[in-house]
Parts: sequence; C-alpha cells; structure tokens
Amino acid sequence: MKEYTKEELAAIFKARRSRLAAYLRDNNIGACVFIDSEEHRDPALSYFTNHANDAALIIFSDAYSVLIPWDENLAKKNGFYDKLVPYTRYKNDDIKAVKAVLNACYTHGENTKVELPPYLTYPHYLHFIDELCNYDCRCKEDGAHSFVLECRMIKDQYEIECTKEAVRVGDLIIDEIEAQIKDGRIKTETDVGLLIERMLRENGCERTGFDTLAAGPSRSFAIHAFPGYTAAPWPAEGLSILDFGVVYKGYTSDTTITVAKGPLTQAQEEQLALVQKAFDECLKLYTPEHTIVEAAKKADSVFASAKRKMPHTLGHATGLEIHEYPRVSTKMPPELKFQSGMILTLEPGLYDVEIGGSRLENDILITDHGNEVLSHSRIIRL
Repeated sequence: MKEYTKEELAAIFKARRSRLAAYLRDNNIGACVFIDSEEHRDPALSYFTNHANDAALIIFSDAYSVLIPWDENLAKKNGFYDKLVPYTRYKNDDIKAVKAVLNACYTHGENTKVELPPYLTYPHYLHFIDELCNYDCRCKEDGAHSFVLECRMIKDQYEIECTKEAVRVGDLIIDEIEAQIKDGRIKTETDVGLLIERMLRENGCERTGFDTLAAGPSRSFAIHAFPGYTAAPWPAEGLSILDFGVVYKGYTSDTTITVAKGPLTQAQEEQLALVQKAFDECLKLYTPEHTIVEAAKKADSVFASAKRKMPHTLGHATGLEIHEYPRVSTKMPPELKFQSGMILTLEPGLYDVEIGGSRLENDILITDHGNEVLSHSRIIRL
C-alpha cells in the first residue's frame, strides 16, 4: 500500500469534514456532535479524525473541528482536527465538554442549531437539552448522522487501499491455512483461530474484524457457531467453515472458506455446487447497472430451484465496521443500485444439521464498469 504523508492524510480527513460542513450549511445547522464511548461506538469519529475511540467530536458548519479525547497523547499522535481539548478537563463528562466547546467556538457555526447523536438514550438526551438551554438541539434519525452513513457507503481511495491491504493479509492467511491443513499442522479449530491471530499481527494488521468462526463438521450447521472456535477437530471428514476478517488502519476484510474433506455424500456435493453457483451468478450482478435487490433475488432463486433457502442476507458493506450499510437484501430500497466505490461481501451459504454448513464469502469492490473481486476465498477440497 502507498505510504501517505501526514499532510496527505490531513487533507483526506479535512475533505471528509468539509463535506459534512456543506451538508450542515445546506440544512441550516450550526454544529454536529459525535460521541464514541463504551456505551456506544461511533465510527464517524475515526472517519473524520483518525482517532481510534473514546472521545467526543464537534464539527461546525464552517468545517472547524474540535476533538475532545480521553487519551490526549494518542489523539495528538494520530488524530487530525483543528483544535484538541482534553476530556479530562471536564472530568470525562461529555455534556460539560460539549457545552464548553460550543460556548467557546460558537462563532464557527452559522446559528445555534446543534444536531445531537440519534443513539443517545432518552434520559441522556434530556440532560443535554437541560444543559444546552441556549441552543436549539435536534436529534434526528434522518439528519446529519444519517448523511455520514451515506458518505461512508462510498469509499475514497485511501479507504479502498486500506481495505485492499487487509484483504491481502487475509489472503496470505488463507493460503497458509490451506498449506497447514494439507500437511497436518492444523488439527483443531483452536489451531486455525490462533494462527490467524498471530499472522495478522506479523503482517501489520491490528486485530480481527470480529470473533473468528472456525467450525468443524459437528458445528458447521450454525450460521455463526458459538463459541467461535473450540478444541474440536478442524477440518474433519465432511464440511468445515472458517469465517474471519483482519483490520488494517481501521478497515476490515471479511472472508469465509469452506473445507470439504471427502468422501462426501451426494447431499453435501449438491450443497457445495449450489453455493458456488449462487456466488458465480450473483457476482455478475454486483455492478452499477444492477440494483442490490436484483442480486439478492438471484441468490434466492438459485437456492429455491433446489428447494433450499438461505437463512441470511447475500452480503453487506464493510469498512470501519464489519457490517455497514447497505445490506445485500431484498429488503433494501428497490431503486438502490450498486455504486462505484462500494465494498460489499458476497457470501451465499446453506446450513443443515445432517449435511453441515457451506459458505463462500469474498469482498467485492464495485467499479465504474463492473466489479473487482478483492479477496480469494474458495471451497477447499481435501
């Protein structure tokens, strides 16, 4: 991946904040507040500042930004903002911190209208209202925070490159897993889970995107096996699933392989063939010419032809969160098309207590003229 200078990164984050500021001006809003805490994680804070978590952020309608971090040292090292105010100055009280910043920087907003996060609890919102009595506070599902979700839906070049690096490391791990199951070094679900943890860090990634799901034939019937992995044999005769993601600079991959260890029953072979067919047919529809609903319906029709039904959506967007908008589902707005810059999973799967589970998942970048399959998950036969 290209090495970005601090100046280049600053310009990227400033451009994102400027886009939100334009929305605020167009909608006559003076400032927008974001809060990331243990009570509710908000990736918008990282999206606008590159600071990881535990902070409040206020962006004004002139794009001026004030970051209020709990970890002041980390924010100074990694963050991009116009002003930093330590959270500890306000005894880690988000209401007091937001009120103080609004009072000190009110000239940066066109007016006193302030949009608060829609994820606040009702009692917390009422406390904000009481303290910010000089401001016209709003809390809307379809307001500025919803606009930020739309912005995050289309990845910029930096986000695409970060995701590609996460995927590259994920592919290295998949190749190593295949090698180690073939030479017998991987024997259990725990073996594969710990291999992923070690390799991702050796290759510059931060963490897994979610709890790794390694399920041998006795547990692969579950969509998301619990616990994520155990001491059970993996792979063993039958169908085994491995679903994992790795995170690079905040952006996660999400891939699933199925390991088919023979001899297989006819039912298992038919299930594998159906999953592969659904993947191949739906990939053709992951283009700007097609709606998201079209792809979801295609998967349903492939499985319905064999009187089977997939118990989850065909895919979802990825990014700073493992599940982002949109889902690849028949419940999406019928007019919503795939758009260049989206990164979404394509993950058809079928599950049966007797047959076992099969899922094939790759990360797909939508391009101007089609798509690019970023990852290289596959059905591995032994």
